[in-house]
Formats: sequence, structure tokens, C-alpha cells
Amino acid sequence: MPLEHVIECDLCIVGGGYTGLWAALYAKQLAPEREVVILEATRCGAGASSRNGGFLNYSLTHGIENGRVRFPGEIQAIERLAMRSYNELCADLEHYAIEAEFEPTGELDVALSPGQLDDLEEGARVLEEFGQRAELLDKDALQAEVHSPLYLGGVWQQSGAAIVNPAKLADGLRHAALNSGVQIFEHSRVRKLRRSRNGVDAITDAGVVHAAKALIATSAYEPLVPAIGRFIAPVYDYALMTEPLSTAQLDSIGWRHRQGIGDSGNQFHYYRLSADNRILWGGYDAVYRYGGPVRPDLDDHEPTFARLSQNLFTNFPQLEGLRFTHRWGGAIDTCSRFSVFFGRALGGRAAYAMGYTGLGVGASRFGGRTGLDLLDGRSTEATALEFVRRRPVPFPPEPLRSAVIGLTRNRIAAADRSGQRGLWLRTLDRLGLGFDS
Repeated sequence: MPLEHVIECDLCIVGGGYTGLWAALYAKQLAPEREVVILEATRCGAGASSRNGGFLNYSLTHGIENGRVRFPGEIQAIERLAMRSYNELCADLEHYAIEAEFEPTGELDVALSPGQLDDLEEGARVLEEFGQRAELLDKDALQAEVHSPLYLGGVWQQSGAAIVNPAKLADGLRHAALNSGVQIFEHSRVRKLRRSRNGVDAITDAGVVHAAKALIATSAYEPLVPAIGRFIAPVYDYALMTEPLSTAQLDSIGWRHRQGIGDSGNQFHYYRLSADNRILWGGYDAVYRYGGPVRPDLDDHEPTFARLSQNLFTNFPQLEGLRFTHRWGGAIDTCSRFSVFFGRALGGRAAYAMGYTGLGVGASRFGGRTGLDLLDGRSTEATALEFVRRRPVPFPPEPLRSAVIGLTRNRIAAADRSGQRGLWLRTLDRLGLGFDS
């Protein structure tokens, strides 16, 4: 139902994806009498929240190493908070009776080149150092798990990782929010968010919300606060879905433990089995377009779909002839540190949480709750962290932004071919940008 009148509320959440829905549930847990409104431009979860690969990982920092490089003094606390949030998310699925096809299968990180093998042992060691269960697999052990002629070795993260149906998770959160008394107005794009005398006004095409406070959870879409645009680069990701595999096809690849899989390249594929044994196959290309537009017509990109199709059959040649039944794309809210960041705006009456860069399925719960804590002025262990208080390095304006991203993508591809990070990538590493995916 779209908003077609003027209403008042205590909290207006702009964006009905994971972050906004988790924040709404948290707001109602803290104060059931609080009037909470969600404004969503299309339908809740229609953006990145339902178009991702369905990898539910505990990490808040796009992996331990990325977090340790950027926040070395806080990584222990961040990891502890991350695992706590993951466990609470799993409990919430049961509490709210959300049927999201949750499978705690863990994740496989697989090496496709000798150079990638060098990092596997260290990756397993670091996971175990921070309390995760991880198994290092040599070529034979990995082939016993999943049969691909490309696999040379891998690490199986057996805790803190699961697969879900992302659309069903979004629908379940939406249903839970409605049952908690949250008002949701879909097809109600916010055209302007402004400070008012008593709070914030959110203005749509047909209505207005007068709110005491606002939480902005707009992901890669056009930012309602201009300052946000400096930190977000909308990058398009694409995925294919196959028809269900037959018993013989499943036997030919193994995969009996149904782990989510990602290969170790900078340009990487991610893939998993669905509940009805289709393969979701995505990633590799990350497409940025000049100016960072986000439009429905960009959800389709034939060159990427052709490349994904070819790469799947290179990975699993025994599946040659398998048909694809669905394909889609969508924008990722990329930031330079590859993890959620926070901020306040409009004189402190609005806050925002975004920048997940592809690992938002799990981190969005932490993002929504922490964003609301900042907005309410609630002091927590998380809000005291530099990880929460510090924003990422901003992207340069156009046309330099496109040039930098284009050059970086070119050098990332070269690094995958050579196994070595060249001068440009090493320079970014030293500057704390660390583009690696």
C-alpha cells in the first residue's frame, strides 16, 4: 500500500531491505509503543536484499583479514560482536518463525591456481585463531567434497556461515515487522528528506511523514543525504539460476554437504545449491557505470550472463547441457573499506547504515541495530568502536571516480592472471583502500 496522506510517527525508516526491516524490529523490541513507519520505493526486499547469493556469513568486515588491516586494535571485539550478532540472527529466525531455507552448511573457499593455494593455510589458521571451525582441504579432500577439474585445494569454514533463500528471508522479516505493529508503505519512493522544526520530513510523491527521527537504509540507491554519495559506488553484480539438477547430475558433482562456495580469485564466482537443487551461480564481473546510475534496465547485462554461463561449464563440465531458468542483476552499495559504515545527518535527527559491499545478509542485522542505537544516542560496546565511528575513505568525484575504478578492475584482472598484486594495487593497499574484489 502506498502512502497517500500525511502521517506522524516517532521513527521513519527509509528503505525496506534487510537493514531497514531489522532496525524496525529492534525499535519495536526496545519500545513496543513506538510508532515506526517504513517507506519503500518498490516492495520490501526488492533490491539487494533479495538479489544476493544467499550467503549468510557472520563477518562484519568482509573477512577477518580485511578487518584486521583496517581496525587492528579492535578486531577481537569486532569478531566477538559479529559472532554474537550471527547467533542472535539464527535465533531470530526461529523466534519470528521465518522460513528462509536456512542451512548451516558453512562455506568453501576454493583455490583455482597454485598462487591461491599459498593463502589457504593462513586463512584456515586465522579463522581458527578467532574461534571459527575451519578444515584445510588438499586437492583430494576437496574433490571428495565437490568434483571440479579446476579445484586444487580449499578451506571449509564450518561455523559462522550458512546459506538461505534471500527473498524468503526478506519476506519473513517484512511479515514479522507487520506483526510487530510496524506500518509499511510500499511503492512510496522518498523524493526528499529534510529537517523540520520538530524532527524530519520524508516527502513522497503522494504523502508526507512527519517523524521525530529517521533512519536511512537506501543501500546503493540515490542517497537522500548528499554526503552519503561520496562514500558509495553502486556496482552491479549478476547471477544465473539453473534448472533443478537430476540425481545423476548431483552425483556427478558430489556436493553432499551443500556448502556455499566461492573461489579465491579477486574476480571470483560464488555459488550454492537451492532447496530444490538448482545451482545459483554469480559474481566475477563487477560493473560500474559512469555516474553510478541504478535503474531497472541495468539489471540485464548479456555479456556478463554469457560469461557466467561459460564459466559454470568450465567449472563443472559434467553438467554440459544444463539449462538456465532465471537470471538477474542488481546494484551493490560498495564502499572503499568493503564493510558497513555509519553516520548521522540533518542535525543528528537522521542516521544511516550502508556500504556492505556484498556481505550484507548477516551484517545488516548489526547495521540496522547499530544505526538505530546511534540515532537514539544509546551507548553500546559497538557504538564506541572506531569501526562504527569512522567513515571510509571517500571515492573521488567523476570523471576521476570512473577512471580509478576502471583502472583498479583492470589491475585486479591482471593480478588474477599473474598471481601478483602490481604497483597500483599495492599503492591502494598502503592507502588503506585495499581493493581485492
